[in-house]
Amino acid sequence: MTDQVMPTYARLPVTFERGEGVWLWDTDGKRYLDAISGVAVCSLGHAHPAIARAVATQAGRLLHTSNIYRIGLQEQLATHLCRLSGLENAFFCNSGAEANEAVLKIARRYGHHQGIAALRVVVMERSFHGRTLATLSASGNPRIQDGFEPLVEGFVRVPYNDLAAVAALNDPDIAAILVEPVQGEGGVRVPAAEYLPGLRAIADQRGWLLMLDEVQTGMGRTGQWFAFQHSGIQPDVISLAKALGNGVPIGACLARGIAAQMLGGGKHASTFGGNPLACSAALAVIDTLESGQWIARVAALGARLLAGFKTRLGNNPRVVDIRGKGLMIGIELDAPCTALVAEALARGYLINVTADTTVRLLPPFILSAEEETALLDDLSALITAYTAR
Repeated sequence: MTDQVMPTYARLPVTFERGEGVWLWDTDGKRYLDAISGVAVCSLGHAHPAIARAVATQAGRLLHTSNIYRIGLQEQLATHLCRLSGLENAFFCNSGAEANEAVLKIARRYGHHQGIAALRVVVMERSFHGRTLATLSASGNPRIQDGFEPLVEGFVRVPYNDLAAVAALNDPDIAAILVEPVQGEGGVRVPAAEYLPGLRAIADQRGWLLMLDEVQTGMGRTGQWFAFQHSGIQPDVISLAKALGNGVPIGACLARGIAAQMLGGGKHASTFGGNPLACSAALAVIDTLESGQWIARVAALGARLLAGFKTRLGNNPRVVDIRGKGLMIGIELDAPCTALVAEALARGYLINVTADTTVRLLPPFILSAEEETALLDDLSALITAYTAR
């Protein structure tokens, strides 16, 4: 590994040079099943033909003009995302952290419009919203905040999935709630069915914005286009990224109502955001997802995988919980298990451990029946052997 790359990642000793579908090949020719989809990014797999064609065609036509000018593909993408989500307009950027920065700036502007000078946003314990100064300050993870103090002010933190804790807040400077519909980095934590509707009701009663971080859950990952659609509620603002471009960097912030009016001319910007190349990839993703039954397949496949892991591992005394929504699955053990990542790699599987004790699986939507069975059998065997030591 070269010393010229900053050591910001604890990288595994493997370099990939080619991908196809759910598979990756390293520089030695070994094949791996990518069960985390590049961390919920490549939901349609690697080198998807339709997306590859769209990107190649656009690269030969026009890459970038800047947002000083109208971008036709960006306008098309905004129309599709608003149609699918029920929100009203979109701001485009390059990542989930950028999308959440836009969300937080909308909250700040909204607060000023409400006459609140020092706005506060309700955020959750164990949450993760990014690694910029504002988004890591909003996150409920002291580990990523360590060494970057002073943090950005203006956040009130409460336990996740606890409506009573939110209802008990009595702070006139609160103007918004920011929450993940399913916590990803926090351990694949799925809230109770009444949680999001309860937050919507509290926000409506108090005049707060309800803002959802759908960076990991959006674009079909939970078995709906957006995770909030399971709850039958409508948020005021959402953030998207990850699977939106299937590997091409793009993020988005969608808003409705008064929140959609907050970022007027000169109030926010992104040089590369929503450029023709990124939007061509995102449009190809949406077209592909709509042309088949992929979203419904995610719900069915996720239910089978969850049931399969519960059957194989449910009686293991060291398995604390097996939970998930769609193709976000977490298998929580009773002790830190980060060593499982390297052990799975040696067996040809890419997995992730988050919150120290939870094996996180984010497989591609295109997983075949044969690959589904192999994933269930091999990872269950790996976890069983690991917990027997």
